[in-house]
Amino acid sequence: MVVKLQRPILVGGLGLSFFLWMLENWHHSIVQLGEFSLLGTLAVGGGLWLLQQNRPKGSLEQLNGMLVDRSTVESAIAKAEAVINQLAKEAEKHTALETLREQVAQLLLELDRQEIKLAVTGGKSVGKSTLIQVLSNWQENQPRVKFQETASLFTEVGDKSDADVLAEVAKSDFVLFLTNGDLTDSEFQSLQQIKAANQPTILVFNKQDQYLVDERASILLSLKQRIQENVVATAASPIPMKVRKHEVDGSVQEWLEQPAPDIQQLTQQLGEVLAQQGQRLVWVTTMRKARLLKAEAKNWLNGTRRDRATPVIEQYQWIAAAAAFANPVPALDILATAAINAQMVMDLGNIYQQKFSLEQAQAVAGTMGSLMLKLGLVELSTKAVGTVLKSNAVTFVAGGVVQGVSAAYLTRVAGLSLIEYFQQQEVAIDSGNALNLDKLRQTLQKVFQQNQQMAFLQGFVKQGVKRLLPEAQQVELVSAEKTVG
Repeated sequence: MVVKLQRPILVGGLGLSFFLWMLENWHHSIVQLGEFSLLGTLAVGGGLWLLQQNRPKGSLEQLNGMLVDRSTVESAIAKAEAVINQLAKEAEKHTALETLREQVAQLLLELDRQEIKLAVTGGKSVGKSTLIQVLSNWQENQPRVKFQETASLFTEVGDKSDADVLAEVAKSDFVLFLTNGDLTDSEFQSLQQIKAANQPTILVFNKQDQYLVDERASILLSLKQRIQENVVATAASPIPMKVRKHEVDGSVQEWLEQPAPDIQQLTQQLGEVLAQQGQRLVWVTTMRKARLLKAEAKNWLNGTRRDRATPVIEQYQWIAAAAAFANPVPALDILATAAINAQMVMDLGNIYQQKFSLEQAQAVAGTMGSLMLKLGLVELSTKAVGTVLKSNAVTFVAGGVVQGVSAAYLTRVAGLSLIEYFQQQEVAIDSGNALNLDKLRQTLQKVFQQNQQMAFLQGFVKQGVKRLLPEAQQVELVSAEKTVG
């Protein structure tokens, strides 16, 4: 602790001006929050209107609009590799490094892949296997195409969940999503997930022959309106038709005749897509995999950094507790906590490659303090900690414990919020002077709510009591708790 207190921010603090600035923001917090609520309401209403006015384009149109070429994909792979290299730099013996590097090498080979992978997916009994079988003759003239049937969606049979199936679909270049009627809610949600991944898709209304002509047209129109995708109607295995022949002698012969599969519209669209977009399909898939690899590597890197950051937060939260416990004047508590938080900002920034100068760290700490006041987190935390302390009879032993534990709690919330915020930033990019206040506000609220559980607060208070009170008073506290109980 002595080493920490010798640091310039902790020794000098942020000065009285910071305290006055915090008070001014506190006086105006109610008015500003009211304005924020009104603006938020207007924003939500406007957003809903815009969603109605700007419906998403079909995935083939999205593909045409995407600027995807070889150099763009190579850049995406390089970004993934940069995160992996950063992980190696910060944790050279990490167990995931070998696998991650193998995936990078595989992505570079993917760039020149000639085979086009078409996933055929959908619910149970929609005709996936039959359609692939019928398409086999067409496939003979498309040597680059390989069909991959997935496990059925929306079933509890087997070991594969819907998430597993969609993850399998994500590895393909193109998707045929089969349905045998109007979309269920589950089918619609799965299609939305596929669209969000920018995977070109054709929605196949199979088994159309099982409906009357008017019903077919109605279902087809509904599908096109709901999904805004390319939709085609097929009958991979039409229902056999009864044929009746009247002979000259007056006898009648009847038999069942199997109509030819109706897949012409589907094969025509597939042929056009493969001829015009074949190479780009491979590049888009490779880019998607590169982004997923980057996200995976970043998760590993964030985990490593979090392991290093957690002890830092714990150290500063108890420094803040001791400072608040020792200073009976509330103004000094706020000044001390602000100074401690500023030093914590610098230390956490160093871990997450978000470099802050002294002035920037002070500004970040001040911004977080202001946000905590405006969001009411200071008052809420004090009440919550006070309630737990009162229920354990601690307030009868040491009134300063409330201020001390509250300061520790808020410092912890600030530190965890910074971690969450830094994890959203690009790796190895210095963005210390460009805080996104909206994201920071949302992160603060999220982290505060996550740390509001009573079980956590009770455990946290007990830790604070052990650190702030002498052992003799802790013995008295235990006796008081037994008496109250």
